[in-house]
Amino acid sequence: MKKSIKGIGISMGMIALTACTSPNGPLTKVSVDGQYADVLQSGPVSRNLTPYDGVFACFGGQMRANAVSVAVGDIRDYTGKTSADEGMAITQGGALMAYSALGKMAPGVQIHERFDTRIADAELAYSSSRQLGDGTLHTVPDAETGIETDVPWKPYFGGSVIQSDYYIVGGITEVNYNIRSQGSEFLVNQIGPKSREYVMNVAVDMRIVGTQSLKVYKTVSVQKQLVGREVGADVFRFFGTDLFDVNAGEKDQEPLQLGVRMAIEDAVLQLVASISNEDPVDCLAGPAS
Repeated sequence: MKKSIKGIGISMGMIALTACTSPNGPLTKVSVDGQYADVLQSGPVSRNLTPYDGVFACFGGQMRANAVSVAVGDIRDYTGKTSADEGMAITQGGALMAYSALGKMAPGVQIHERFDTRIADAELAYSSSRQLGDGTLHTVPDAETGIETDVPWKPYFGGSVIQSDYYIVGGITEVNYNIRSQGSEFLVNQIGPKSREYVMNVAVDMRIVGTQSLKVYKTVSVQKQLVGREVGADVFRFFGTDLFDVNAGEKDQEPLQLGVRMAIEDAVLQLVASISNEDPVDCLAGPAS
């Protein structure tokens, strides 16, 4: 029993030491309220940047004189991949990522909301039934007598929703978990280093369509490979009558959902370029190349 307790003490001590550090810097505990436990925090909130941000800003400025009006439809996850512990393996926010990509190309792209119009639809319904107001009185002519009168509801004559010229739709169509993997391990008396690496990928298929004509102007299919690696060293042996099991290592993996975002951004760039009068080749020669 004494030997088991000693082994547990060594393991707990190592865990405590590793818990004090983080890849993002030192961890800190922030007090929320005296009645609650302190909250562990690391780095601050930051912008979700990708290598395409500079390309989008460049290309958006390049299109300033010939801005295009674009909306986004549904960009679904068609992979069907799920996890027993975490649910959907792939993000369900593909359309939101496409909207964010278009927003980075302002002023060359004018964005129109078509993905979630529930609030606008509700307010238009209130307006048509003369229930929507803005807190002021409005002078309108009576439909029968033509006499003007002040009313609390806001008059609506139609035409306030501006049309879009194109819209982008598509889906996330592939996630392949193990395209290639390799590893090595060298142990002598249960002591030695190990290294592993694997490659996976995600793919998206998207298209840009004329809103009035429903003509498909361009389709794109792009994929992004993601790499994961693990390096470490193990010690597992007896020293006298005590058993020591010591592990040290590091794991790194490109974020799966960030890979999806970058694939969607690349597709959006190609689609917008296909209906504009500009070529993004000069912008691509920058950070994203």
